[in-house]
Amino acid sequence: MSSALLAFVAAFALVVAVELPDKTFVATLVLSTRFRSKAVLTGVIAAFAVQAVIAVAFGSVLTLLPDRLVSTVVGVLFGAGSAMLLRQGFRTADDGAHDAARMAAAPASFGRGALSSFGVLFAAEWGDASQLATAGLVARYAQPLAVGLGSFFALVGVAALAVLLGHKIRNRIHPRMLQRVAGFVFAGLSAFAFGSALLG
Repeated sequence: MSSALLAFVAAFALVVAVELPDKTFVATLVLSTRFRSKAVLTGVIAAFAVQAVIAVAFGSVLTLLPDRLVSTVVGVLFGAGSAMLLRQGFRTADDGAHDAARMAAAPASFGRGALSSFGVLFAAEWGDASQLATAGLVARYAQPLAVGLGSFFALVGVAALAVLLGHKIRNRIHPRMLQRVAGFVFAGLSAFAFGSALLG
């Protein structure tokens, strides 16, 4: 498997695992009950594109640093992502995404729905675990395009699933368990990166 394909698959799989139980999925679910599906998808896709570019740019800057420092920064990024996911996974309630989406409620015109969806998801993704993961993977693989596309398609896929399946899918999955598993995966990646920094 080529390094670009490996980077794409790693980014896609990791971001799906992180975002499926996360506020992105929940916020998109709530938005899709208030606005037309096309408006919601348009807004969230635009938000994800901007956030992916920001994460890839940050990760690309990291590749200019010495290998040992890059491994340390990647370890910190994944460690922060792990802490965020585990904190959410072990909390009893997480209504932030519901509240943010409710605040976006407005007359259901296409433009208003798309703008509201963009605003809610752009804010939800800022500094999120998936954004940290994207930056970390760009620094790790030095494949910004492949990682960026993998992350972007994963985010769009999760959002599309939320829009298409609505509340039914939410009753059949266990978001907290997925967050815990993703949190431990991030912790493992963080430990690996720190180990590389020490051994490098």
